[in-house]
Amino acid sequence: MIGKIHSTESFGTVDGPGIRFVVFMQGCSLKCKYCHNRDTWDTNSGTTISVSELVKEVLKYKTYIDNSNGGVTVSGGEPLLQTEFVTEFFKELKKLNIHTALDTAGSLPISDKIKELLKYTDLVLLDIKHINNEKAINLTGISNKNNLEFAKYLSNINIPVWIRQVLIPGYTDDKFDLIKLKEFLNTLKNVEKVEILPYHDLGKFKWEKLGDKYELENVKSPTNEDIQKAKNLLGIE
Repeated sequence: MIGKIHSTESFGTVDGPGIRFVVFMQGCSLKCKYCHNRDTWDTNSGTTISVSELVKEVLKYKTYIDNSNGGVTVSGGEPLLQTEFVTEFFKELKKLNIHTALDTAGSLPISDKIKELLKYTDLVLLDIKHINNEKAINLTGISNKNNLEFAKYLSNINIPVWIRQVLIPGYTDDKFDLIKLKEFLNTLKNVEKVEILPYHDLGKFKWEKLGDKYELENVKSPTNEDIQKAKNLLGIE
């Protein structure tokens, strides 16, 4: 099985428990204005690799993974665009007793192939782009319908989830939107953690390198006070 990846990170510490080997898949179905991995969007770019080659890379770091109760996280781009490849990859990892995490926006309709992938997925890091559909379309280019349906499905099949919300001043920090998000999350039974990810523009240079306009040019990162307000509204520490 062959897939296309953008890059890998051998000692990730923020994309799931423990030390993680992180695979960034190539290709994305979203057009998030704040994306810091703009160069992952193009499905025709990236590096071609086989499942067996990728597993060999992981095994170089298995000692660190095991000793830290870590694992492997597949991110993107959007990994669900290469569902079959990720499924085969996760199958091999489970044979090696390696914890698997999927970092996704859940922006594709739930299919039998996605359901098959989730059988081999121990944890989902789910980005809720925006709880308000119109604002989600403005921010990401598409509706949040699939995103929220994916969250509900994960709850129904009881796969552990870490919810992630990027806090962008003027876009995702509205009080009532955050309250609505909390209400939605309260309907889910599988949420282990809710994370606020402060917006930053560190990926701006990638947009410029590709000749694209960075639309959040004048948006500043949230202050510590902004972050704490959002956490309070979401009921997290």
